[in-house]
Order: sequence, then structure tokens, then C-alpha cells
Amino acid sequence: MKRTKEQSNDKAETLYQESADSVEETESDLHSEDAQEQLQTLEEQLTQAQLKRDEYLNMAQRVQAEFDNFRRRNATVRSEAFEDGAAAFIKTILSVCDNLERALEVESTDEALTNGVKLVQKQLMDTLEKRGVSVIDRVGEPFDPKLEDAVTQGGPDEGEPGTVAQVLLKGYRMGDNILRHAMVKVIVG
Repeated sequence: MKRTKEQSNDKAETLYQESADSVEETESDLHSEDAQEQLQTLEEQLTQAQLKRDEYLNMAQRVQAEFDNFRRRNATVRSEAFEDGAAAFIKTILSVCDNLERALEVESTDEALTNGVKLVQKQLMDTLEKRGVSVIDRVGEPFDPKLEDAVTQGGPDEGEPGTVAQVLLKGYRMGDNILRHAMVKVIVG
């Protein structure tokens, strides 16, 4: 019986070892399945995070581009508004230029007054010139309705038909913009 007890013990120990190995394998399999599930969950979260990152990056790039466009448009609008304001102001001053020229055409015995008016008129014209304003004075050149308004007609004895014979009121332009058309006498043929 002794042998049987030893054999039983050996058998029991073998069974115990097998069941322990089986439990370890099962635990290992469970850990392996849990690890696989966790790994799969982490991969899904990583993919979602990458998608969100790309979405936010695209959104940030769009917002930056829109802001850059807004800044450029705003600068353009501001520049145009400044130029429009300057042109509107200069248009109001043109009558002052006309009146100074008329004052200089009148004969005067007061030479100091005449010189003072000449200096003021020259200073005003220099200032307008610095701002990009130029006079439209095209005597002898072909009539251009974009630059001039024909208010009277001249005879063929005054020059070539279709040309400007006389400027009655100077016109002014600022760059490509016409501030005031010149009023002219045009020779008809």
C-alpha cells in the first residue's frame, strides 16, 4: 500500500500540476484576450484622436486663411476709403483754385496783394501736385470726352476740327480718377 500511496501522491501531484498549468494557461489566455481588447480599444482611441487632430488642424488653417483674407480686404478698403476721402476733399478745394486764378487775372495796383495771392495759389497747386493731382489742360489736342466737357463750339478758323480751342475751366485728375472734367471750347468742322 505504500507504493500505492506514493503513486497516489505522485498522481495527485501530477494532476495538481496539470490543473495549475491549465489555470495559468487560462489566466494567460484571459490576460491575452484582455490585452488584445485593450490594445484594440487604444488603437481605436488613437485613430479617433488623430481624426480630431486633423479636423482641428484643418479648421485652424481655414480660420487663419480667412483672417489673412479679412486683413487684406480691410487694408484695401481702408486705403480706398482714404483715397475717396482725399478726392472728395480736393474736389471742394478746386473752386478755391479757380477763384485764386480769377483774382490773378484782375489788374491790380497793389503789387504786394498780387504777389501774396500768387504765392498762395502756387503753394496750393504745389500741395495738390504732391498729392498726385494734375491739371487737365489740353489746348490744341483732340477732344476727349473722358477728360473734357465741350461747352462751346469754335469755328474752323481757330484750328483743326475736333481739337480743343480753349480751356474755359481747368479740369483736374488724381491718378486715374477724374476729379473734375475740363470745360472746353471745341473746334467744329
